[in-house]
Amino acid sequence: MVSAHIFEVEAVLFDLDGVMVRSERAIERAWKKWASKRGVCWDELKQNIHGRIAVDTIRAVLPETPLEQALQDAEDVMTLQVGDAVGCRPVPGVKKLVRSLARDSWGIVTGCSPDLANSRLTAAKYPLPDTLITCRDVARGKPDPEGYQLAAQRLGAECRSCVALEDSPSGILAAQRAGMIVVAFTTTHREDLLGTPHATVPDARSIRVRQNSPSKIVIEIN
Repeated sequence: MVSAHIFEVEAVLFDLDGVMVRSERAIERAWKKWASKRGVCWDELKQNIHGRIAVDTIRAVLPETPLEQALQDAEDVMTLQVGDAVGCRPVPGVKKLVRSLARDSWGIVTGCSPDLANSRLTAAKYPLPDTLITCRDVARGKPDPEGYQLAAQRLGAECRSCVALEDSPSGILAAQRAGMIVVAFTTTHREDLLGTPHATVPDARSIRVRQNSPSKIVIEIN
């Protein structure tokens, strides 16, 4: 981890899976069921899951699938996950970080559906955010910056004045394309696969809010 980083921002944006919640087992259980049904190799599929919306994952491994079928399959996969929160738990340090932020200064940008996001947040005992950007809110998922740009707009912040906490290469790229400061978590990928974020951490225990005012949040990473 690169130490002694201090960032002054207006808002903090969190990815959900791998940043706020450890949910990889539930994710894998649902996708393995879909892969078995569709005859997709799991080794190929697992390389395309993290950081993408479900329909993009499906079209990456089955590019000939009609869009209508891919959308239905995506809904089926997310429905399986809504009903399976076994093993979902908070990433260390994130609850404390969230509690230190005003409700109008943070949000979540995720490829989950609203129901799935709420299910995982509830299972991990997080407060539901006022700003929640899901796959229903965007035309293009990560690595497109649309979700992060929309979150910043809803929070009334400039993209360049936001810090995004991400764990996947596609999510990091999305936040970078939006012009945000990026802190990468090594919860789901090796550090060498995460591109060039501004800082890299194993979880949120080294992140703290030094100042929290209506116009400025000072984030320190030790």
